Amino acid sequence: MTDINTLESWDRDNFFHPSTHLANFARGEMPNRVVTGGEGVFIEDINGNRLLDAFAGLYCVNVGYGRQKVIDAISQQANQLAYYHAYVGHGTEASITLSKMILDRAPAHMSKVYYGLSGSDANETNIKLVWYYNNVLDRPRKKKIISRWRGYHGSGLMSGSLTGLQLFHQQFDLPLSQVVHTEAPYYYLREDGGLSEEQFSAHCAEELEKLILREGADSVAAFIGEPALGTGGLVPPPKGYWEAIQQVLNKHDILLISDEVVTGFGRLGSMFGSEHYGMKPDIITIAKGLTSAYAPLSGSIVSDRVWQVLEQGTDKFGVFGHGWTYSAHPIGAAAGIANLELVDELNLVANAAETGAYFKRALREAIGDHPHVGEVRGEGLLCAVEFVDDRDSRKRYEPLGTVGGQLAAALLKRGVIARAMPQGDILGFAPPLCITPDECDQVVAALKDAVTEVLG
Repeated sequence: MTDINTLESWDRDNFFHPSTHLANFARGEMPNRVVTGGEGVFIEDINGNRLLDAFAGLYCVNVGYGRQKVIDAISQQANQLAYYHAYVGHGTEASITLSKMILDRAPAHMSKVYYGLSGSDANETNIKLVWYYNNVLDRPRKKKIISRWRGYHGSGLMSGSLTGLQLFHQQFDLPLSQVVHTEAPYYYLREDGGLSEEQFSAHCAEELEKLILREGADSVAAFIGEPALGTGGLVPPPKGYWEAIQQVLNKHDILLISDEVVTGFGRLGSMFGSEHYGMKPDIITIAKGLTSAYAPLSGSIVSDRVWQVLEQGTDKFGVFGHGWTYSAHPIGAAAGIANLELVDELNLVANAAETGAYFKRALREAIGDHPHVGEVRGEGLLCAVEFVDDRDSRKRYEPLGTVGGQLAAALLKRGVIARAMPQGDILGFAPPLCITPDECDQVVAALKDAVTEVLG
């Protein structure tokens, strides 16, 4: 193995890291971590540190690290057939079988799965599908996409535009003009503190309809949203939100894209977040939990309604002119099959519900009354703690983000990885779905100590 000092030098000299302060990293003003192994909910680095990963990588290693079943499936597929494309009707046993497994788990009205490699490219595909759909239906003006502030949908041109976070727009000339944003369903940050959750949901729906009418309903093609906000703060929707939103979308014949890159395959304690909240999407975006990130794979699940129009389109226009070289890559598909089998065998969806409820309760008992804890929230194994300057007034820290970063660093010193979420002082937790109550207790104890160190 290459020695540590050489690897660190090569890292800073050659490796362009995503979502990183590039200058600080290049100058050696921030640490790098070379990860060498993992098992269950723990990872190990080259210095021998063993860390409890309470964010599952980037909320993606749902089955946990070191699962031999998935490793063997990847190896066997590579030995049998490492690659063949999916163009012009080609498939593999893995890609065909995985498609059946996904649709067996998806809402009953979903029809087909199109594959990519990341949530970003899946959402790029989704927008092309929506535009194609409306062209087939002779509605050339119906092309705008409504997203939400604080939503996260990727880092591409369209997917980065759909994302409603400043970091992903700043100096990239985004968002593109076809994307407009509406209010986030972030009840804790509501301006009118007197609103109930149901009233705030009604307010969000009213704001959406006002936006649709300003833009012109004949120009709005789709609305995209995560069932529960992820990177924007790990925020479950307020009561009645999705019911109110869907009424507006149905009224104006606007498609619903449910971005389940984070929530799909068990994260919320249900197989899909759209079912968890009673949504009826036209397209579902999937990625992370599909393979637990053992191999890159994403997908766009299209509904019967959309599929019928796509078929009609190829009768009208000829071959469907969209494809990725690595669509339905057999190694990714093999990993997906083994991963979904493990989700069932280990009863991980139920564990996410039960252990997630235990984790949230333990967080509230440990730090919920702290004067700088504004809210402990979550659903399943998607949890967050929001820290504020003043609890009673919900006044946030200025500048935003400093306290969250300090807390994440204090947790790391105690052997626990959490994520400081953007545009706030929020610590996010999304551990592997196999986490146990005892391991949750380790996270909570470390957090309690970290809060005492940083905030007193």
